[in-house]
Amino acid sequence: MTESQVGIDELLERVRDGFDRVTAREAFAAAEAGDALLVDIRYAALRDRDGLIPGALVVERNELEWRLDPRGSHRVPEAVSHDLRVVMVCNEGYASSLAAASLHQLGLHRATDLVGGFQAWAAAGLPITAAPEPPVAP
Repeated sequence: MTESQVGIDELLERVRDGFDRVTAREAFAAAEAGDALLVDIRYAALRDRDGLIPGALVVERNELEWRLDPRGSHRVPEAVSHDLRVVMVCNEGYASSLAAASLHQLGLHRATDLVGGFQAWAAAGLPITAAPEPPVAP
């Protein structure tokens, strides 16, 4: 491996050094206080299986940068500023670290992620709601 090549474990370590990751209880408190936007990037099957974090914005990972770029033409209404504190939530806290790093590249300097992801949230006994039932075709 050359110096320009890096494995995923090293990459995760590097990107995580760039922000302060938060625990489930810290994320809950920040969201409750209106100090952070929780963004759930888990794919639909996991949301259907495990449920949702009430109040979290669901954005598929492949749409994340387009939806959270405050200058983007496809942004969500919540993406109002590069100063927005965003807490990324994936299933176990790995993909969310890479997602937060990507948001840092867009200038969202307060982006971070949830240590342990949704599973840590659930293990902490924090609120979860069932995913809505998909519409039934006539």
